[in-house]
Amino acid sequence: MQARTLGGPNALSMKYDLLTAIGCYALAQPSGIQRLVLRFLTLITARYNWRYGVLRVGQREIARLWSVDERTVKREMSKLRALGWITLESPARRGRVASYALDLTTIRATTRDAWPRVGEDFDSRMTAITGPSATIVPFPGPGPAHEAQTFDHPDGDDPWSVARGLLRAEDPLVFANWFEPLRSRAGEGEAPLLVAPNA
Repeated sequence: MQARTLGGPNALSMKYDLLTAIGCYALAQPSGIQRLVLRFLTLITARYNWRYGVLRVGQREIARLWSVDERTVKREMSKLRALGWITLESPARRGRVASYALDLTTIRATTRDAWPRVGEDFDSRMTAITGPSATIVPFPGPGPAHEAQTFDHPDGDDPWSVARGLLRAEDPLVFANWFEPLRSRAGEGEAPLLVAPNA
């Protein structure tokens, strides 16, 4: 299943990391691919709605943005679909432009070899969010500030309940927005599996 949107408290930095990965990948490619990816980056930077995971833009507008004719737009968009980077969600109809989505999973897989060239920290960050079916959010371990505190764990003393108590105490607003809806389910080994109500 394709990943279409970026979510969570780190969504903004993840967006810039993805754009960096795409750019770094392109720089090691032949000039034709470089030009295609530059056009792609310009298009998604200018017109992609990251919140809803949708790109709604007409060929005439893309042609103006890219300084090309509409036939070139058709060819380039076809190449991007063939790469698996974009998918056509709904075709253009009278009075409506076509709607596309980015396949973030495919983009990450294609750009994977470029990540170490950005740096070890970047490679680690991108690897952490590229699991086969889950997004892994690292939680900081309890530090000295937490060791002296005690927390109520109304849900029990399992690892997620303890983590919830720490997160709630650290920042109640962030906890309410991002972590309160998460529920723990048995995972592999000792790691809990967290289930979110939506993307």
